[in-house]
Amino acid sequence: MTARPYRQINRRKSQQIFVGDVPVGGDAQISVQSMTNTLTTDVAATVAQVHALEEAGADMVRISCPDEESTEALKHIIDQVSVPIIADIHFHYKRAIEAAEAGAACLRINPGNIGSSERVAEVVKAAVDHNCSIRIGVNAGSLERELLEKYPEPCPEAMVESALNHAKILEDNNFTNFKISVKASDVFMAIEAYRQLAKICDYPLHLGITEAGGVRSGTVVSSIGLGALLMDGIGDTLRVSLSADPVEEIKVGFDILKALDLRHRGVRVVSCPSCARQGFDVVKTVAVLEDRMAHIRTPMTLSIIGCVVNGPGEAKESDVGLTGGGGGNHKVYINGIADHNVDNDKLVDHIVAEVEKKAAEIDAAAVKSEN
Repeated sequence: MTARPYRQINRRKSQQIFVGDVPVGGDAQISVQSMTNTLTTDVAATVAQVHALEEAGADMVRISCPDEESTEALKHIIDQVSVPIIADIHFHYKRAIEAAEAGAACLRINPGNIGSSERVAEVVKAAVDHNCSIRIGVNAGSLERELLEKYPEPCPEAMVESALNHAKILEDNNFTNFKISVKASDVFMAIEAYRQLAKICDYPLHLGITEAGGVRSGTVVSSIGLGALLMDGIGDTLRVSLSADPVEEIKVGFDILKALDLRHRGVRVVSCPSCARQGFDVVKTVAVLEDRMAHIRTPMTLSIIGCVVNGPGEAKESDVGLTGGGGGNHKVYINGIADHNVDNDKLVDHIVAEVEKKAAEIDAAAVKSEN
C-alpha cells in the first residue's frame, strides 16, 4: 500500500505515567476505558461487568467509591480481575486513601475538593506508597464556586484554570504522576478546553465528552468531539460516555480509534448502505457477521459490498472482501485479489471461516516477526 501523508496524525508530546501496568502518554498507544454502573458493594455483579469490559478490550476500568463500604468491596473486586482499576472519588479524602490501600491503580479525584493541604498530603502519600496514579477530573457541570463567580458561566477558560489549580496542588506536594481531563457535555466547550490545556502543559490528557447521551446520539457526539481532538494529536486515553451497557463504550472507543488509524483491535467492517443493486441482503449480513466475529481481536479489514460498482475497489484495500454478484453467486477477495466465488446459502459461514483463517495467518506472522 502506498504511503498516505494526508493520514498522518502528529500526536502531542506528553509525559508518560502508568495506570497499573498500562502506560498512558509518551509514545504509548491511546488507551480505552469505561466505568461500571453496578453497585460497587455488589461484588459479584461488579466483577462480572469488569470481566465483560476486559473481554471487549478495556485497558482500564473505573469504579465508583462513594462510601466506606464501597472501598471495602473494592479490594475484593480487584483480587478477581486483571485490568487496572481506577477508583472514582469525590470530596472525601479517606475514600481515596482506602482505595489506594485496596489496590486501585489510579484515583480519579480533584485535590482542591478534598479539604485542607494536610488531607491532600495524606492522599498523595497513599498514592506514592501504593504506586497509584491520579486523574484530575474537571467537569463543566461541577466547577468550583470561586470560578463560577469569576466567570459568568462554565467556559473553557474556567475549566482550564480549574485543572491548573488542581495540578499545582499536586505539584506543590512533589507529585506529578497524574493525568488531566476537562470534560463537558457541550462539544464545542470540551474541544476548546482540551485545546487550550494541551498548549500549556505536557501532562497526559484523558479525553471525554461527558453525559453524551444514548448509544446513537452519544456515539455521534463523542465521535465528533473526540475525533476532532484526536486528529489534532490531542489525547492519551479516552472514555466514551453512553447511557448504555458499558461494553458499548469500549466498542465505540475502539471504532473511533480505528477510523483514525490510531489503534486497531478486531475486524473493521467496511460495508455499503445497500441499494437496489445489491446481490444479497447487506444490512442483515453485516449485522450477523459483526456478531459472529466479535471474538476476533486481530486487527484486520473486511469489506462487504452488495454489488460490483464499488466492491472490487474496496476489496483491494481489505484483508478479506465480498462483492455481490448476479444469480446469488458472489466474489470473495483475499488480500485484495479476486480468489473464488460463494453462494448465498453458504455466505455467512464461509466469510466467518475466511476471516478466522486470515486472522490466524496475521497472528502467526506477528509471532514470527517478534522471534
